[in-house]
Amino acid sequence: MQLHISQSLRHVTFLQGKGLKEFIKVKVGSRRVSYKMLFYSLLFFTFLLWLVFVFTSVDGNDDGENKCSNVGCLGKKLGPRILGRSPETNIPEIIYQTLDEPLSKDKLQGRTDIPQTLEEFMIEMKKGGYDAKTFAVKLREMAKIHEYLYRHLESSSIPKQLYCLTLQLANEHSKNAAARRQLPYAELVPALVDNSYFHFVLVSDNVLAASVVAKSLVCNCLRSHKVVLHIITDKKTYYPMQAWFSMHRISPAIIEVKALHHFDWLTKGKVPVLEAMEKDQKVRSKFRRGSSTIVANTIEKPNAIAAKLQALTPKYNSLMNHIRIHLPELFPSLNKVVFLDEDIVVQTDLTPLWDIDMNGKVNGAVETCSGEDKFVMSKRLKNYLNFSHPLISENFDPNECAWAYGMNIFDLEAWRNTNISLTYYYWVEQNIKSDLNLWQLGTLPPRLIAFLDHVHFIDPFWHMLGLGYQENISFEDAESAGVIHFNGRAKPWLELAFPHLRPLWTKYVHFSDKFIKSCHIRAW
Repeated sequence: MQLHISQSLRHVTFLQGKGLKEFIKVKVGSRRVSYKMLFYSLLFFTFLLWLVFVFTSVDGNDDGENKCSNVGCLGKKLGPRILGRSPETNIPEIIYQTLDEPLSKDKLQGRTDIPQTLEEFMIEMKKGGYDAKTFAVKLREMAKIHEYLYRHLESSSIPKQLYCLTLQLANEHSKNAAARRQLPYAELVPALVDNSYFHFVLVSDNVLAASVVAKSLVCNCLRSHKVVLHIITDKKTYYPMQAWFSMHRISPAIIEVKALHHFDWLTKGKVPVLEAMEKDQKVRSKFRRGSSTIVANTIEKPNAIAAKLQALTPKYNSLMNHIRIHLPELFPSLNKVVFLDEDIVVQTDLTPLWDIDMNGKVNGAVETCSGEDKFVMSKRLKNYLNFSHPLISENFDPNECAWAYGMNIFDLEAWRNTNISLTYYYWVEQNIKSDLNLWQLGTLPPRLIAFLDHVHFIDPFWHMLGLGYQENISFEDAESAGVIHFNGRAKPWLELAFPHLRPLWTKYVHFSDKFIKSCHIRAW
């Protein structure tokens, strides 16, 4: 049986180029992307690669079966196992063992020796020189890169169930007076500016996620009658959010829902956040051809494609993301608030946070440069900023400790006496001028800079990170934390969430609710 590697390469490259690319293009273009489906396609093409590897073995070296180590000769030995004949060697076990070994993203960071495409891998194979272990290592690394790409596609999509929920609630708001009730009741409005209450702020355009944060906060609070939750959303989500919390009261806590356009401060004069977004949009404009076009690109490698897709992600140029630096202006009458991200779950009473002495600092946060978990709790400025750029290296210490964002105590009185917001926008502007070379993505890097010397570190119990990207966090450890944060791509409302951690989030979802049921939102 003669099957030359050049023929195999053409066939597999055709399948990779036409099959996988078209599959992704259709799924992403129609917003029906599924991480599992994409991952299975990757496994399919990996299987094709393996067959090519096996059948090209006929062209391998015939001299001395016991001495062969190159890829062709190894394939010759593995061929009988694949074809159902009795195996002559235990070499395949090396491959299985290697593929089963865990591989973290950190081990791939900055690597240039990993094949990025199937074609590239085949070219290296054709050159020879791979033993069994090297073959398996390269295959595992290449598959992992594609896995990260597919995870990004899934995490950036809007599940149809959540889209359905938003539409159903918007429709309910238009036809049902109960869905348009004032939040809060008129007699409770004075509490919105009363500093004797415990004020929490949540910024979100995800109704289901916001409902979990609200319910978990109130259910675990010992003084819930003194809790005020201020929910800030965007214009398109305001009516669905209003409808949900109008019909799903979480008594005795007070819930306020406001859209950004309801804030007078934001609609008057020149606002730095709007200017920054406009400039940032122009810098990223070269990526704005659409995700399906980017993924269908047959020239660029997956890691470059993933970077462009991340730059395309709306949250990196979202007013909802930037507006958090303006909490003092959004709530001019409040002295202190606790900020909550939409992907957190509260598991304890958070009102004792008001008793923490901040020592004059603005931001109470958990530090992320110490702790037993070296993957999650080992973040310093060098993990977020580009210290090869002179503007960064001349102004900051790479070993400066970073801190967690997502559950923070903010002393708004102290904040108003600083230049934190101005510092934030100065560095956002510098990053735009440098063509995004100071840091690539997100608003955490400029926040880390802006809050330097203004952070008071609090006990790690209050905020456990990493549930959206660190699979080896145990259920027991997560359950014992005060607040758990699903930061990362494996959000609990997505299919790619870690199954053993998802119940910590789903326990606060009322699956028998008529809106939840009609949109087929399930606990998986």
